[in-house]
Amino acid sequence: MCFAKMEPLARCRHPHGEPLLPSLAIRSLGRRLALVFLGLLLIAFALIGILSVIAGTPVSRVRSIGNGSLPEAGDTAFARTIELYTGTHLLPGNEVQVLLNGQETYSGLWRDLRGARRAVTMQMYYAQPGAVADSALAILSGKAREGVPVFLLLDAFGAGPMKGEWVKALRDAGVLVAWLRPIRWYSLDRASQRSHVRAVVVDGEIGYTGGFGLADYWQGNGVSPGEWRETNVRFRGPAVAQLSATFAAGWAEATGELLTGAGVGASVAALAEGAVTAGLMHTIPAGGSTPAERYLALTIVGARRTLYIANSYFVPDDDFQRFLVDAVRRGVDVRVLTAGDDSDVRTTLYAGRHRYEPLLAGGVRIYEYQPSMMHAKTIVVDGVWSSIGTMNFDNRSLALNDENTLISLDRGMGARMDAIFMADLRHAREITLAEWRRRSWGSRLLESTADLLSRVL
Repeated sequence: MCFAKMEPLARCRHPHGEPLLPSLAIRSLGRRLALVFLGLLLIAFALIGILSVIAGTPVSRVRSIGNGSLPEAGDTAFARTIELYTGTHLLPGNEVQVLLNGQETYSGLWRDLRGARRAVTMQMYYAQPGAVADSALAILSGKAREGVPVFLLLDAFGAGPMKGEWVKALRDAGVLVAWLRPIRWYSLDRASQRSHVRAVVVDGEIGYTGGFGLADYWQGNGVSPGEWRETNVRFRGPAVAQLSATFAAGWAEATGELLTGAGVGASVAALAEGAVTAGLMHTIPAGGSTPAERYLALTIVGARRTLYIANSYFVPDDDFQRFLVDAVRRGVDVRVLTAGDDSDVRTTLYAGRHRYEPLLAGGVRIYEYQPSMMHAKTIVVDGVWSSIGTMNFDNRSLALNDENTLISLDRGMGARMDAIFMADLRHAREITLAEWRRRSWGSRLLESTADLLSRVL
């Protein structure tokens, strides 16, 4: 053997007589090329994953072609535009009840669930062990034992703490439980796309949505420490069928089973006594412009007199900051109520505050809720166009999450929402431009750092 005799490598020959050096060099080069290819492949996958996590939305302006004017929020043309651009049909004959905080929400929800006779479908983003979750367990289990079909769909991230005995007890009672979008190694590029939906339908006739979940801090009156301020909605009429379709889409994704029929609200007629024109908007992640983005842009542009936004996670990008400032320039009274120091997500709080100065300089009035965490997600425009739901004013809701929101064109609902917003301002601190410019450099550093993460918040 050449190596045993310590002969120069160049003299070594293959058993068939060829020199070994070219063969070894080719093999070494092949290994290096393979490693380079593998490295490039890993980099490509990493970039794909990062880009999927930080996806944004493209709309930067709204322009009217033809008569040069944009439809006002109170016009039928505006509602028609919303229908076409978001796929949400607004139909008359809905009965809508605004529910403030846990004390108005859970009592009615538990009562309706206990009265179910045909079916219960419930989709929740967030759940945590405690009294509220225990109440849901007892009621849903009881209905299932009575023979009522009960379907529970949970987001695998937001409701993750409930895996274990709580879910087992539900299944043992006959409740059908499914997990939506479990996090797996082969789906990490989609891990940030969560279902933020809250959708409860009882007997295909009664619907609930809003920002609430199955956790104890949603109990109470919204003004006591530790009791979150929330706005939810209970409704009957055609919009319930749309909420059922939202649930059906999630259930089909999680289980492969597409539910239909009167028991889950496949067809709900207008109520004779219902006077509210409303629709349930369901938005899902998509490349490019999303229905959520188009809805929000059109809603801001449609304001002529007042635009009142209550949102727990207020992190508008540059384009939406400009939309809000432009509304002020049109003479619109633009006010934003958001979470203060009791925010449950500090990064989002600081990223939102990073945007205060240009908004305040542009005439937007900003308030931070003081007694507790403010978790509501509502908008009311010109006292006639309003929305209540799960959608936050941030990139996550516009570009990454599934969301659902009840939107209505109704002066009675608009007046109610105006009154709620003004009542909340009594518990809020208005931020002034002069005050904000005096904040510490430490605060500015936290805000700038949090802003780097704004695409994923």
